[in-house]
Amino acid sequence: MSLVSVDQRDKTPIYVQVERGLRAAIATTRLRPGDQLPTVRQLAVDLRVNANTVARVYAELERAGVIETRRGVGSFVSTTPERARPPREHERRLRAFVTRVLADADAAGFTVADLAAALTAHQHGGT
Repeated sequence: MSLVSVDQRDKTPIYVQVERGLRAAIATTRLRPGDQLPTVRQLAVDLRVNANTVARVYAELERAGVIETRRGVGSFVSTTPERARPPREHERRLRAFVTRVLADADAAGFTVADLAAALTAHQHGGT
């Protein structure tokens, strides 16, 4: 099973798909604190995308405190993720995220109940 996938037909920019995929892998503990990420080059080859795209994602995740890069060693899931971010900033970003998800769901014809059921199923190992 691949760590991240990219859908070339999706209109979402590839770097956004890669970032979301990595964040999802961390959120679902497929990647745990301290785990090493593939190298930029290796992930780019695996996904068949430009290495600059993966480098951009890694840089953004590092700025956000999600991953740590150790020069000459590699990139790792942060052992202290998100803790450095002030709680208000975290709450603001979460509200903005939820607003986007709800808007996207509504545009796709899904209800809040549909979303909640899908999230619950996903959390418990469903599809």
